[in-house]
Amino acid sequence: MTSLTPNSAKHKQARALKPGAIRPAKELCSECGLCDTYYIHYVKEACAFLNQQVAKLEQQAHGRSRNLDNPDDCYFGVNQKMTAARKIKPIEGAQWTGIVSTIAIEMLNSGKVEGVVCVQNTKEDRFAPMPIIARTPEEILAARVNKPTLSPNLSVLEQVEKSGMKRLLVIGVGCQIQALRTVEQQLGLEKLYVLGTPCVDNVTRAGLQKFLETTSHSPETVVHYEFMQDFRVHFKHEDGSIEKVPFFGLNTKELKDVFAPSCMSCFDYVNSLADLVVGYMGAPFGWQWVVVRNNKGLEMLDMVQNQLETQPVTSKGDRKQAVQQSIPAYDQGVTLPMWAAKMMGVVIEKIGPKGLEYARFSIDSHFTRNYLYVKRNHPEKLEAHVPDYAKRIVEQYKLPDS
Repeated sequence: MTSLTPNSAKHKQARALKPGAIRPAKELCSECGLCDTYYIHYVKEACAFLNQQVAKLEQQAHGRSRNLDNPDDCYFGVNQKMTAARKIKPIEGAQWTGIVSTIAIEMLNSGKVEGVVCVQNTKEDRFAPMPIIARTPEEILAARVNKPTLSPNLSVLEQVEKSGMKRLLVIGVGCQIQALRTVEQQLGLEKLYVLGTPCVDNVTRAGLQKFLETTSHSPETVVHYEFMQDFRVHFKHEDGSIEKVPFFGLNTKELKDVFAPSCMSCFDYVNSLADLVVGYMGAPFGWQWVVVRNNKGLEMLDMVQNQLETQPVTSKGDRKQAVQQSIPAYDQGVTLPMWAAKMMGVVIEKIGPKGLEYARFSIDSHFTRNYLYVKRNHPEKLEAHVPDYAKRIVEQYKLPDS
């Protein structure tokens, strides 16, 4: 195992992998960007798909690991508090109301950080990720809107060290943040803040194109999309219109192989190692779910508290029957006729799980699916790779035979 002593010079002797080279995690690589830097020296320790170590890193980042006997801990990770929020004055062009962008801008303007690792898109392609270290509010705003493709956020880490920057905010998803936490002490920083988003089912750029062409009536005009709490995929188009497609009407057979193998093997939907997490999955429709994991997370939220409207998180309904029914349906690639899918969507929206129960539904659905994927495709990894909290969640359901 690689020694991760602070201020080690060993990593500077390592060389990033050349483009196109086989990554250490092979087909499970999530392209987090670590191997594009000399921090590849630590990849066997840091990579979420070579060395699952969420509990250890939770202790490091938050002062404790999650209590598996506490249902909220087991599902949502270490947290000081959860709330639902939205900006009183939304940012124009933001995917939701712009909470993540606003926090990043306030952290930069206040001098708490000197730069923000975030992801813009290339000039040629709105969905092609381009990680940067933003140093101005304008650069942060240019990164608004999620990019649903695999993104090498950590590829800029060498620039951080070479710049002499000492206070940094990193925005990222679970696999990126596990690698970041592992090499955190090597970056020479005085202060690191981590702002996370929940993440599930990313794709390659080619996979994204297949998803758009299979699902949307106008794939070339889609600006962004999200799988929402009303059990529909919401596509926003260039003209501002919203197209809604029921989950149950998706062409499952065509799309089963579109998601990246790393995402099919991931059990960190809620971004366990970030200081603060902002997503939508545990909030009412139109609101964001905000999870404060530690004091740094609280510090970031406090920076924008006066710009937010908030309400307590709630939970309603029972997810378990819907999850159990979804397991064989996905496994067998079942697709309903669109009229039936729309009808089912309306019914489930009225009587189905909401708030935190919807979040549990989404976690259960993905963890059971991913557990089966790892068991079938990487059985040698199953025991060590699936965290204890995920095993507890999966054990609630009857899975098909492998």
